[in-house]
Amino acid sequence: MLGMVPAAPRTLALPKVLLHEHLDGSLRPATLLELLRQRGIRPPAEDVPALAAWFEANANAGSLPKYLEGFTLTVAAMAHPLALERVAFEAAEDARQQGALLAEFRIAPLLFEATGLDGDATVEALLAGLRRSALPSGLIVCAMRQLPVLQTMRAAELALRWRDRGVVGFDLAGPERGHPPSDHAQALALLRRAGLPLTLHAGEADAAERVLEAARLGARRIGHGVRLADALGDPARARLVDEVRAHDLHLELCPTSNVHTGAAASLAAHPIAALWHAGLSCSYHTDNTLISQITFSGEAQALLDATPLTEADLLAMARHAARASFLGGAERAAALAAIDAWT
Repeated sequence: MLGMVPAAPRTLALPKVLLHEHLDGSLRPATLLELLRQRGIRPPAEDVPALAAWFEANANAGSLPKYLEGFTLTVAAMAHPLALERVAFEAAEDARQQGALLAEFRIAPLLFEATGLDGDATVEALLAGLRRSALPSGLIVCAMRQLPVLQTMRAAELALRWRDRGVVGFDLAGPERGHPPSDHAQALALLRRAGLPLTLHAGEADAAERVLEAARLGARRIGHGVRLADALGDPARARLVDEVRAHDLHLELCPTSNVHTGAAASLAAHPIAALWHAGLSCSYHTDNTLISQITFSGEAQALLDATPLTEADLLAMARHAARASFLGGAERAAALAAIDAWT
């Protein structure tokens, strides 16, 4: 069973760079409970410990539908500008307290249209929350790949409207298998021409080849990419790994989440160390702190405990993540200096 892994004080203070965390999967349990009650929505548990236990049970149920069940609750709870601002602020503060030097958070703003909020109001509220935190951060706009391509184009246009006001990138999220990134090539081309960076979910629930498909469509980073490990040591597919290196792709790996969604059998079996030792640019992230019941430092501690990775490896990954960040040069440089100063 995975759960909240307690981190040693040194691991808590270890410099970190957060590139992959979904805001609607990362609320504080107490905040979710309060927001649900404010909106008259009955929670699945009546107190904070029981609610956290409900999420942990769903995460460890071995079922992707059970894992995703919590997002129905969180989107409903966040469906007010003040709630969105609060969730974004708290996520940034939580990351900062977990040792993050800079962070990028992501969400699909158009999901809130069904609750009566338009995309611009949603993005405005989220950015207001991020600005309240002392942590340098930015927002990545997601489109849901299983929805019509028109929705992806609308999300792309939304991201471009806010690109100089805190939106730093664009992502395709949602169920991967059966919904390749090439389905959304027109919107991705628009973003690429406009110069907004792309990080696309790929190679998590579908084959390693999807990672290269995303790269060829302009992705500079890959959300997860864990299936690339299937090509390691396979002469017939070695070109996949070589091309990932040639594209200088950065992999945003989320080990605990990958175990929960079935992309990896366990943390010990997770290929993060194999991908790292193969010379690929990698970093580790939380994905969904509420849904997976993890913290950033707990994820670091779990990797130190269960894999061959060392503290030096995690620091090197933080450097890779800082260099791959879509934030400005000054923020990246400050993060790199703090990492290099760590002893």
